[in-house]
Amino acid sequence: MIRQQKTFRAIEVGDGGDGRWAAQAPALAQAAEGWVSKEGRTPEGAAGARELFERHMPELVPVLDRLAGQLDSPRGETLLTFAALRPFFSSCTQAGAAGVLVRNYDFRPDECEGTLVSSCFLRPVIGMQELGWGLLDGMNDAGLAVSLTFGGRFVHGPGFSVLLVLRYLLETCTTVDEALGRLRSVPVAIPQNVTLIDPGRAVTVFVGPDIPPTVAPDACAANHQHLPVAEGHERATRTQERLAAVRTAGPDVAAMLRPPLYQLAYDEGLGTVYTADYRPTEGRVTCHWPGESWTQSFADFVPGTRTVTLGRGT
Repeated sequence: MIRQQKTFRAIEVGDGGDGRWAAQAPALAQAAEGWVSKEGRTPEGAAGARELFERHMPELVPVLDRLAGQLDSPRGETLLTFAALRPFFSSCTQAGAAGVLVRNYDFRPDECEGTLVSSCFLRPVIGMQELGWGLLDGMNDAGLAVSLTFGGRFVHGPGFSVLLVLRYLLETCTTVDEALGRLRSVPVAIPQNVTLIDPGRAVTVFVGPDIPPTVAPDACAANHQHLPVAEGHERATRTQERLAAVRTAGPDVAAMLRPPLYQLAYDEGLGTVYTADYRPTEGRVTCHWPGESWTQSFADFVPGTRTVTLGRGT
């Protein structure tokens, strides 16, 4: 594994209507060509994605219209519904406790956007963005934080990419209980493990196109939902080994920055790109890398960039 550098950004976009969000438009128009599914490229597929969005996320329809109107792409709106995207699969480990959520995001560094965004579409939210307004993890001003890991089963069905589901939960919910209620009514396209925390509770939920939302035994997740885990899957991802390690450590940054939780298989798309430590009751998140960290908060969000070295020994 060759060490490599990656530049992360921190940006503010407000409600998406003052031009700051639109600075991302050229990249998103290009992304739409690669991420919108074959079905989503048809008039019928685009209409179906819009209808699904309106039915399940009505509160966000005005935001969708505001953002999509700034994209010079025939598939821009369909991309932003996250209801007609080709599936993608990642690694990741996460653990929560009341008031704290810590996660490792493991993926191909050049395919991770690396943009920490402060927004106020419906309410103040800070999170690690993908594809314009989807989130890999994040928190809101009410003290709720969420993050995702891939559920480990390669199935796909009708529904949303979980990236936008996380955004929806943070925009419309204030507690874990509220978010659990929303999750029960929003279809998710591929198996995902969602960890949610608020000041008094932490829980992980298994979701997917072929299962009802299922509360996990504890607020930890790697990359499986059910046992037994196939031998090949364990050999490639070490998901059971990582889950055992994170259960022992809990939401501990130091443990996340060491093997087996910190992964170096970047060439296979399984290397740790960042470690995020959310403290939503304090309104702050710190992104960690071995030897480096970057803190942002609702009270003091500073746009800028940070270039880090991945693959450094821990």
